[in-house]
Amino acid sequence: MKKIARKIHLWLGLATGLVVFIMGVTGAVYCFAPELQRLQSYRHVEEESGAFLPPSRIKQIAEEQLPGKTLHRIYYDARNRSVMTLFSKKEGYDYSVFINPYNGAVLKCRDNNRDFLSVVLQIHRTLKIPYGHEIIRWSTVIFLLMLITGIILWWPKNSRTAKKGFLIMWRASPKRLNYDLHKVLGFYVSWIAVFSAITGLMFAFESFASFTYNLTGAKQSVVHKKPPLSDTARAGIEVGIDKVWKTIEPALYGRYASAMFVLPASAEGSILVRANPSSSTLYKTDFRYFDQYSGKEIDGAYVWGRYSDADTVADNIKRMNYDIHTGAIFGLPGRIALFFVALVVASLPLTGFYFWWGRQRKLKRVKQ
Repeated sequence: MKKIARKIHLWLGLATGLVVFIMGVTGAVYCFAPELQRLQSYRHVEEESGAFLPPSRIKQIAEEQLPGKTLHRIYYDARNRSVMTLFSKKEGYDYSVFINPYNGAVLKCRDNNRDFLSVVLQIHRTLKIPYGHEIIRWSTVIFLLMLITGIILWWPKNSRTAKKGFLIMWRASPKRLNYDLHKVLGFYVSWIAVFSAITGLMFAFESFASFTYNLTGAKQSVVHKKPPLSDTARAGIEVGIDKVWKTIEPALYGRYASAMFVLPASAEGSILVRANPSSSTLYKTDFRYFDQYSGKEIDGAYVWGRYSDADTVADNIKRMNYDIHTGAIFGLPGRIALFFVALVVASLPLTGFYFWWGRQRKLKRVKQ
């Protein structure tokens, strides 16, 4: 068993080592995305007692900065934070405009392809290269297999040798220390990294996400169907997004900590409001749908509906996927823990390659 596991571990590691290193480093950086975002001055405004500008006015101001481009999202954050608007087009452009919600002043028009955190996330998801998404998702599958084979290789033959698998010999030779760093640290982080890998697969493969959803009890869960549509018979009637704002605004900073307005991409689409009661996690978000013409809220039996409807294990696992993946589900301690796990994961291809390279050199000397 170990002989087969060793070969699988070696060749899969050599094949995907660089990708795993990149995913580990970018994942570690993104663990502290909230703290890094706070360093961006254009995200902050002086809190005032007055009301926020409605989405229609925010939309108008943002579109004046980027004429001809399509606005997709308007994000109202805390009362001392700017409103962020997002313009994006697949294989085209990706911009954000940050606006003072009290007076409409434009604080920043940002090309997200040049923003550090945005680029880090893009690299983590796609390597920022053609077919990068495919490389990332299949590398994640391989990484999960490597975690399994790594645990098989770590498993001690008997109780007398078990202690060596838990301790790093810090005073040993560089080669031995490298071996311990790979074997021992790899074992410790595997039990956390496996959850990052599985949640990553749920992002990467819709079929795997559906399998997990069904496995954990989806049959008794909220019916999974497409988001509700608007009544196109009322098309042309300009009631629009401000009526939705009047519904959501009273709950902001009481019931909800933030609200993201996702604008419809078609004449039939509905306005989606992602209203989140938490400033640190996403899983409790209410996904509320509104007719884009009448502004009337649309009910729908949908997994991404109101959090109160997510009353099964399946729904909660699906909702918590991102927060588990980033460690945010356990707050700041969870993100700090995942930061160190990600750094160790990034180190494993390096220590593994050094170990393999050393053995190759030794074999060459023996043959000579």
